[in-house]
Amino acid sequence: MSFDSPSPARPRRRGRFAVGVLATALFAQLLGGTSVAAPAPEPLAWQPCESPYGEGAFECATVTVPVDWERPQGATVDLALARHRATDPGHRIGSLLVNPGGPGGSGREFAFAAPFSFSPDLLERFDIVGFDPRGIGLSDPVTCDEELIAAQEPLLFPDSGASFAALRRAGGALGDDCSARSGSLVDHMDSTSVARDMDAIRAGLGEERISYYGVSYGTALGERYAELFPKRVRAMTLDSVIDHSLDTWSLQKTRAIALEETFGQFADWCARTASCVLHGRDVRALFDSLYRRAAAGELIRGGDVLFTDEHLQRLAQNFLYSTADWFRFAEFLTDLDTPDPAEARSSPRLRGEPAAYAYVPVLCQDFALEVPSYATLAGYQRRLARLAPVTRFSPLAWTDLTGCQGWPTRVTNPQHRLRIDGTPPILVTNSRYDVATPHAWGAGAARQIGGEAVFLTYDGAGHGDYWTSPCVRDAIDTYLTTLATPGDGAHCPAVWPTDSSARRQSPGDGLVNPLPEPPGTGTRG
Repeated sequence: MSFDSPSPARPRRRGRFAVGVLATALFAQLLGGTSVAAPAPEPLAWQPCESPYGEGAFECATVTVPVDWERPQGATVDLALARHRATDPGHRIGSLLVNPGGPGGSGREFAFAAPFSFSPDLLERFDIVGFDPRGIGLSDPVTCDEELIAAQEPLLFPDSGASFAALRRAGGALGDDCSARSGSLVDHMDSTSVARDMDAIRAGLGEERISYYGVSYGTALGERYAELFPKRVRAMTLDSVIDHSLDTWSLQKTRAIALEETFGQFADWCARTASCVLHGRDVRALFDSLYRRAAAGELIRGGDVLFTDEHLQRLAQNFLYSTADWFRFAEFLTDLDTPDPAEARSSPRLRGEPAAYAYVPVLCQDFALEVPSYATLAGYQRRLARLAPVTRFSPLAWTDLTGCQGWPTRVTNPQHRLRIDGTPPILVTNSRYDVATPHAWGAGAARQIGGEAVFLTYDGAGHGDYWTSPCVRDAIDTYLTTLATPGDGAHCPAVWPTDSSARRQSPGDGLVNPLPEPPGTGTRG
């Protein structure tokens, strides 16, 4: 954010002093989270920019914020923004700030995808504004040594006290390397800092109150913003919700149950869908058989990949993110069950180049996930296997937990029950079967928000309800444009896949789901 303005050469020096005072005052207001209006900043300097998708007219800008909001006169970071202007300026409502989650997802990319991912209703009425959160994308990305990232990877599923100790050492070495490469920003990646950044963006946009749509981990940012700045919210949709109140065991338990239940829905869908290649087979028994073979080192495919049980778990979870992938998941399991005698080859080693790495720095400052010993992890595994006898555990929850072991930065935004008071109604939506953000998380967050929350359930499966259910999308569009909400506790009917060619498209209307594909590591929220 820049408060500097052109002025004659001589007064410019005095102007810089005044700018510093004004910036300090503004940051103090942002820090305080009070309802008192902050000093109006100079408008953001938008410039035309091109979308990587080649569709739509866009503008880009940057806003400068403190690395440490408690030291507003210290080091700063430039946040990269993109916006798609409202296509019906005469009926424009304002700016809709959006975030796709991750953590690590690019809000700029999310905005660039707006023309084919958001409905005409939203495109007409709002400037769709996306930002790369601090340390992500073009906002001074945190980087770490590729080789150290790779070295931690095989340790994320420890099987002894010795391997748990090695995991902790690897996590500490990786965190230290990230700090050495990226400086103090690594220590300030938490969602509280990002929520304050969002209010600086709101001020730079000239909006007295902001409208916000956050999905997946983007809901954690919205929740924190609503806690800090309730009077600066016009409307807020939280889609596929993070419950930031859960302790370490509860995170494992709820995600394991969600994966087990979602796999059960997939198996039942195959049983009633003739075009599923596993139609007529016992899908649960097949997966159990594949899991046991993988654990024994007996699954080798294409001469390239030795499938361990962890690989199988992660790929299964990734396929279950979206029902549009269910046809491919059935084909994958069928292929995996076909004998392949070829020998597996090892993967090439990485060369120690810097790699963007935001997920763990954010997660490990938002959640206190340290466990005292391997015995604790082994106890979790036994309990989870009883809760989820087919899928055993959630690899996403597990690698979140193990990825934070030994991480050196402080947990600056630890788990707590939401304390939101004084916002307009907040629309909270969640799929009944979501492997990343379980339905229990959405219901729990809505209860904690209390009277300000309106909870809408999509009765099907998938992550990102806006692109999964036309019914949910209509409710979100109506709410954001008119502020009218559905009834609290309302439901939208499930939509099950019928066409294997409809991958990543919303049912019936061709909108494309812009959320990042789940990576092979399974670390996505």
